[in-house]
Amino acid sequence: MTSDLATADSPVLAVARRAREAAAVLAPLPRRVKDAALLAVADALVARSAEITAANAEDVARAREAGTAESVIDRLTLNDERIAAIASDVRDVAGLPDPVGEVVRGYTLPNGLDVRQVRVPLGVVGIIYEARPNVTVDAAALCLKSGNAVLLRGSASAYRSNTALIAVLRDAVASAGLPADAVQLVPGESRDSVQELMRARGLVDVLIPRGGASLIRTVVEGSTVPVIETGTGNCHVYVDAQADLAMAVGILLNSKAQRVSVCNSAETLLVHQDVAEAFLPLALAALAEAGVTVHGDDAVLKAAEGSPATVVPAVEEDWETEYLSYDLAAAVVPSLDAAVAHIRRWSSGHTEAIVTTSQAAARRFTQLVDATTVAVNASTRFTDGGEFGFGAEIGISTQKLHARGPMGLPELTSTKYIVTGDGHVRGEATQTVGGGADAG
Repeated sequence: MTSDLATADSPVLAVARRAREAAAVLAPLPRRVKDAALLAVADALVARSAEITAANAEDVARAREAGTAESVIDRLTLNDERIAAIASDVRDVAGLPDPVGEVVRGYTLPNGLDVRQVRVPLGVVGIIYEARPNVTVDAAALCLKSGNAVLLRGSASAYRSNTALIAVLRDAVASAGLPADAVQLVPGESRDSVQELMRARGLVDVLIPRGGASLIRTVVEGSTVPVIETGTGNCHVYVDAQADLAMAVGILLNSKAQRVSVCNSAETLLVHQDVAEAFLPLALAALAEAGVTVHGDDAVLKAAEGSPATVVPAVEEDWETEYLSYDLAAAVVPSLDAAVAHIRRWSSGHTEAIVTTSQAAARRFTQLVDATTVAVNASTRFTDGGEFGFGAEIGISTQKLHARGPMGLPELTSTKYIVTGDGHVRGEATQTVGGGADAG
């Protein structure tokens, strides 16, 4: 049932209806049919890259005229190399096992009934996302592979890019014999279309927001459609008292500076006081060379005296900020437990890393830190569906229900029970502790 916002003649409701029809066609398709469509998509992206980059150039030009930050423009930009990489990701998804039909558990009851819990598509998946047109293809590929129809609502800043991409996707899907309406762009560039999508309960099965904190909060708080919440990435790197300092510098640099505009880049450095005197000069020099501005506490400011690094005093809001830029908060902590306490207070629950040679410290850190991913002696940048072997990802869920962490194909399915008997009928039930046979 939908609300008054999604009226009968609403273009948003119309595409949702078509998506629901397409989802019914997709659900029973065998893997070979879906994989053929994905390979057609990959080939079409490369073959039509010129029209995609032309449309993207218009979006980039408009963004620059509007004074958009370069980190956002980097997310927005497509070129032949990036399109080829996106196409490669689609081929990778085609090569992954199909989750649909997988038996999660199965058993035979004492009365002879066969019970199986199997994976099934969610149905119609809506994606609301910001200026990252690669998400358009990633989301479509994962949804198609998992038997779902997808409604894509990107930001107005990427409207031309997304329009071109979805035209390519729909043509390729149709050429492979699948309904083109399995992949649709939600019409409209205003927030009204987002509001309608958020209230299309009964037509859209789940919404997944991808973007900044404001977007995610808006969808979570305003949607009547169930939401899988993806989160921001206020990620930490903690350098323990027992750490290989050269390794720690390498992990810190990769976590922070390899690509600053993504959610799995590090935003805060925590250093145990026992190694601060030796580690901070190395880290600050390396960060300076990478062009990173450090927002440091008093201990870091003192260590920075005479350093080539740009270090400014940290204020409280620095500890909660997802910079997505060449900025890093940094503090010295007295213990591992103090580092954990800091992370518990300020973390967004995305990815937290420890650098240590102590198995006991690693074990305690991984036990106490509450995040989708805890990395030991590894960069925070590995929290990614592709790096985890999932192919492209639909997002990184920071909630705890249904899906948590990088979301691949299994996370785009639900389950149903298939109960098979041989003329079985139910007799009189016996009440049992915990609710009994008729508790539902």
